[in-house]
Amino acid sequence: MKVGAVIITMGNRPDELRALLDSVAKQDGDPVQAVVVGNGSPVPEVPEGVRTVELPENLGIPGGRNVGIEAFGPGGTDVDILLFLDDDGLLAGHDTAELCREAFAADPALGIISFRIADPETGVTQRRHVPRLRASDPMRSSRVTTFLGGANAVRTKVLAEVGGLPDEFFYAHEETDLAWRALDAGWMIDYRSDMVLYHPTTAPSRHAVYHRMVARNRVWLARRNLPAPLVPVYLGVWMLLTLLRRPSRPALKAWFGGFREGWATPCGPRRPMKWRTVWRLTRLGRPPVI
Repeated sequence: MKVGAVIITMGNRPDELRALLDSVAKQDGDPVQAVVVGNGSPVPEVPEGVRTVELPENLGIPGGRNVGIEAFGPGGTDVDILLFLDDDGLLAGHDTAELCREAFAADPALGIISFRIADPETGVTQRRHVPRLRASDPMRSSRVTTFLGGANAVRTKVLAEVGGLPDEFFYAHEETDLAWRALDAGWMIDYRSDMVLYHPTTAPSRHAVYHRMVARNRVWLARRNLPAPLVPVYLGVWMLLTLLRRPSRPALKAWFGGFREGWATPCGPRRPMKWRTVWRLTRLGRPPVI
């Protein structure tokens, strides 16, 4: 199975990007083709053989990754598997690409693999990086209902069938949107603790737009994908969880501003998932109301 890698960059981490590309080049088996997308910025110097695309403006995370997908042909179909990797990450082992090939070959229904993210200094995996509700044991692999955006592998047949990431999201929840569409089409998602991307421990709130984007895109996610009766339940649960976390006043103001924006602005096409998909998500441990 042919493997490609999509990496988007703002051009501000050249050393980390080079280390990541070196880790991609060292993968066992057939070489992994890599494309680096400069998201509104020039691409730093990269090793020979790495393709680059420089965009005149920042299209956001999903927009930039979609451009990277198309660099491998329509819907990425020049390869069988695409790795999506953060530019400040580092593949911990030389066998990640081979493990992906083996996993996809062994399970025809497997569409997406979410890697484990670990801090390179401590080896600790943050709870938020385990894409399931029961996240206390990051070393346990399992079926899941979403995946991590900067540390994953996607079978390109999934993208051909359900489309790419939602450009309009710009940042936050774009992975869950794709995951729900993939699950609705019958694909499965695995979290694999043995496939590791090293990444420094960070807080998502470091992004200035975090609270607004998280709230706006949460509304868009529900409007696009959930059966109508579940939309108010899902959003009500998340509003309650947000209040229970007691964010600062400015953060809460930004969150409610984003929540209003999510209702007042177009969210893209609405394709509510089947009720059998709702049941499937529930059986996997995460009903689509949380």
